[in-house]
Amino acid sequence: MQGSRRHATPTGDRHWRGSARFAAGCALTFFGMTLLVDWDAHTLTPPRALLWLAMTALLFTILLPRRVTAGPGWLAVDGLVRHQAVRTDALVAVRQHGDVSAYLTLRDVDGRRLDLDPRILVTNPLLWHELDTGVRRSRAGGTLLEGIDVLERLRHQIDDATARAVLRASGIY
Repeated sequence: MQGSRRHATPTGDRHWRGSARFAAGCALTFFGMTLLVDWDAHTLTPPRALLWLAMTALLFTILLPRRVTAGPGWLAVDGLVRHQAVRTDALVAVRQHGDVSAYLTLRDVDGRRLDLDPRILVTNPLLWHELDTGVRRSRAGGTLLEGIDVLERLRHQIDDATARAVLRASGIY
């Protein structure tokens, strides 16, 4: 996987930068407002400023989305602390957990697993294409035995979203 990862240009979540900027903006606004309120109340001290800075860093950490990238035969999710990657051309299972805030768990033949919000795939057709191509290879190779129904539901959801986007762009919908 690492060899193909070095030579292939990865596809990434096209909304990640905007989401990261939003997280930074929210955190900086929080920091500025807390300092302003503390300063106005004449209670701003260096230890309180450090407390607000620590809380700002925590808020940024919570709001910063995980970065999803994919290439031929692999899918990766990078957070601030954890890196997850699977071989999409050697998947053994795909599971969906939850209904309201559902997420997918993908496992490959090497025992690696990855947790992913399926909305990222719905809003990023290139990421979905990379995953779908790998899934087709897994099915052809006989490794993917569990979760085909989950992927079919996701495929229909993505097709519907794509059709709506095309109709909206053409002014019909």
